[in-house]
Amino acid sequence: MVPISAIFLTLLPVVSLILVSFLSSSTSSSTDESFFHCLNASQQIYSPNTTSYSSLLSSYHENIRTSSFRAPKPFVIVTPNLESEIQAALLCSKKHGFKIRIRSGGHDYEGLSTTSNVPFIIIDLVNFRKITIDMDDETAWIQAGATLGEVYYAIANRSSVHAFPAGICPTVGVGGHISGGGFGTMLRKYGLASDNVVDAYLMDVNGKILNRKSMGEDLFWAIRGGGGASFGIILSWKIKLVNVPPKVTVFTIGKTLDQGATKLLEKWQHVAYKLDANLFIRALVQIVHGKKGEKNIRISFNSLFLGSIQELIPLMKTSFPELGLVSEDCIEMSWIKSTLYFGFYGARNGDPIDILLNRTHSDKSFFKGKSDFVKEPISENVFEGIWKMFLDEEIAFMIMDPYGGKMSKISESETSFPHRADYLYNIQYLVKWEREGHGSAKKHVEWLRKLYMYMSAHVSHSPRVAYLNYRDLDLGKDVAVGNISYIKAKVWGEKYFNKNFNRLALVKGMVDPDNFFKNEQSIPPLSA
Repeated sequence: MVPISAIFLTLLPVVSLILVSFLSSSTSSSTDESFFHCLNASQQIYSPNTTSYSSLLSSYHENIRTSSFRAPKPFVIVTPNLESEIQAALLCSKKHGFKIRIRSGGHDYEGLSTTSNVPFIIIDLVNFRKITIDMDDETAWIQAGATLGEVYYAIANRSSVHAFPAGICPTVGVGGHISGGGFGTMLRKYGLASDNVVDAYLMDVNGKILNRKSMGEDLFWAIRGGGGASFGIILSWKIKLVNVPPKVTVFTIGKTLDQGATKLLEKWQHVAYKLDANLFIRALVQIVHGKKGEKNIRISFNSLFLGSIQELIPLMKTSFPELGLVSEDCIEMSWIKSTLYFGFYGARNGDPIDILLNRTHSDKSFFKGKSDFVKEPISENVFEGIWKMFLDEEIAFMIMDPYGGKMSKISESETSFPHRADYLYNIQYLVKWEREGHGSAKKHVEWLRKLYMYMSAHVSHSPRVAYLNYRDLDLGKDVAVGNISYIKAKVWGEKYFNKNFNRLALVKGMVDPDNFFKNEQSIPPLSA
């Protein structure tokens, strides 16, 4: 076993306990004092009167749009070191009328882990980052506040031929990532991160800590894809490690429209989901700007192959010769180096892997995201329409991840993540902007909504499904916030969970019937 102190960055500096009274329109000073008195005496508490409150609140915001001065702020932020401190924060919040938000990494597209429309506190799990690896049975226990980069780093320190099939961005926290499904470059070989979870610790609404056996298979099913924040507080995951070869191969081939990118993308749709399961090729569409300011569209085919260049080239010549891949386009490296290649754009083979321990990503911006799943290949004419719309923007992306392989072999009901065999690929749409000026956000968000509407006839339907980890409040913008009924929640619930939504609501009704763990798109309780 490797102790956490031997692996990770120094934790945030310990601050003194600050018991202050913060008056707000929704709480009285006596309530404030009672709440603070209720908390564990060793709890680290940051109030708005604390110097470091603002910096801590904004430190892990990847989407600056959700951290504007207009956004509701937490009554306090607590950064517990012990499970008993999490329990105290939970029970005291229930007693004194606060809701809680759980933050493990900060990659929350709509800010639901840091904002609320009712009085709330944030429980920040930044100190819950211990990773214990057992190479004898090829498993690891990971606390919910660890980032993917920290997980990958810890595994690499123990083995060069083991890995974990999770997301590309290394600063994502595992608490939310895994509970929403979690996919990356090895999904076609090993499925989702949540498909490789064998146990978990969760704190329920009464402050009781449950493992897989004590929580039961229904709740264990729900938190693997259904979003843990609807059911309790994820404390840690037990994952199974997967095998990778000593060397893997990566490549990125970019083509602009005048170089035949559209035809290549149309062809990619027909082959990417059928390729050998060891081969993952995603397509990234983006706007590029020429030296004279002219715009173009570039499509990059970005790939991980669990094997050598010598094995990859004949496979590509047979399956996707149109791409024209040659040995010179490819780089062989260890699996851990490939996480840098994908997670840090432009990372070189010689870069040190300890950059995976950085908990904040340098690419922070204002952005809005949406998602789709595609069942039938999209025609070149439709793509041409997309390009026309793209050229009206400055910074926009479509990221298309192929399914097939292992994803087609797992039943849509095996876990609460339902998007499996019926889909060719997933699309993530992103629009970014650098400054928040008057009307700027509205302009860019409306552009993305227009693109999303254009795509409606060409993606999944009845329902038009979406990915929970690309949270999109547009999907339920017509649903009143508050005690959202099951019927109203189906507007977005079936988009994220399809036929699994009903079962998720029944599990919610069993474990949190009073709906304490609630946000704008949480699972509503349903009685059997």
